Amino acid sequence: MLIYVVKQGDSLFSIARAHGTNAATLAAVNELEDPDVLVIGQTLVIPKTPDQNRPTIYSNGYVEWYTENPSETLIEEVRKRAPLLSSIMPFSYDVKEDGSLTPLNWDGLQQIAEDDNLSTSIVITNIQDGAFSDTLAQKILASTDVQDTLIKNVIAEAKAKNADHIHVDFEYLRAEDRDAYVSFLRRLNEAAVGLTTSAALAPKTSATQEGRWYGGHDYKGIAEAVDYVVIMTYEWGYSGGPPMAVSPIGPVREVIEYALTEMPANKILMGQNLYGYDWTLPFAPGNPPAKVISPKRAIALARERNAAISYDEKAQAPYYHYWLDGKEHVVWFEDARSINKKFELIKELKLKGISYWHMAFVFPQNWRLLYEMFKIDKEQG
Repeated sequence: MLIYVVKQGDSLFSIARAHGTNAATLAAVNELEDPDVLVIGQTLVIPKTPDQNRPTIYSNGYVEWYTENPSETLIEEVRKRAPLLSSIMPFSYDVKEDGSLTPLNWDGLQQIAEDDNLSTSIVITNIQDGAFSDTLAQKILASTDVQDTLIKNVIAEAKAKNADHIHVDFEYLRAEDRDAYVSFLRRLNEAAVGLTTSAALAPKTSATQEGRWYGGHDYKGIAEAVDYVVIMTYEWGYSGGPPMAVSPIGPVREVIEYALTEMPANKILMGQNLYGYDWTLPFAPGNPPAKVISPKRAIALARERNAAISYDEKAQAPYYHYWLDGKEHVVWFEDARSINKKFELIKELKLKGISYWHMAFVFPQNWRLLYEMFKIDKEQG
């Protein structure tokens, strides 16, 4: 695997010639829309034949849409990346207070899963009125009757969709509900005969970490109750917060290393963002939120605004500044260098694999490097 960083005076032809390939191959591998214009600081993956002895990991992709009918571009992106995925998780079925589920349109996902041997999941959340609700979760966790109804409905939906997995993403749980949540997950796992189960975890660094996102998640208890977990190791840089890398390597490592004190490595999928953010400066609390941006769009925007890309060695993440309509912006995103560091961490710590949030964002180099560095498990749930 070789990653090249574009310098002043480079052309795709000169880079290709220096590395024993051709411009057409480089353009195809990196999915360059305009191969004649490169950005200083942009990364290119120089393709190589993967090592046959590379490790095998589990690769999951959440598939989220905010409208009743998903866009064709999203469905096409899932179809395109399906060979490098073990599973997809259509997001999400929101749980109601009586244990019933909101409907979810799977569109063409079942056919994609069948064509590429993907595991599929029924994903349930405690989202109410567009936000995660601790009150809703508490009502569900306080009633075994509601839980029984919910478990029955989830298993029935799994059968209807021919899904083989159930994923629970209950967030912002109250600290006093942590034991009840573990108990619910254990009951779900026992009832879901023939299905595997998992749960999403907030990115904690200690068992006693305080805060609305953390108190209700007992790492050890949850990991024992389900088959595997997805740790949401992203959103240090978030839309309403100050500009910074979305998943800086130091904090990501700290979370995973803590998790390994509570559960085995083969139960951990490391969460990975497929997006970045574009902040308008100066940042101040209460300002309009940063705009989400895909890595592919981030490169195109840098080209449009004639911005050179810098790289933060501590965070292991790229960024750049530009001006528009008299206002300064800063963009933090992901590139080949940053995702390579995450892949190296997965290898080093021998994790089960990676889980992407979410598939609507285009990041071509991620998929090329994933292909070169790992084999993808298409059998294990």
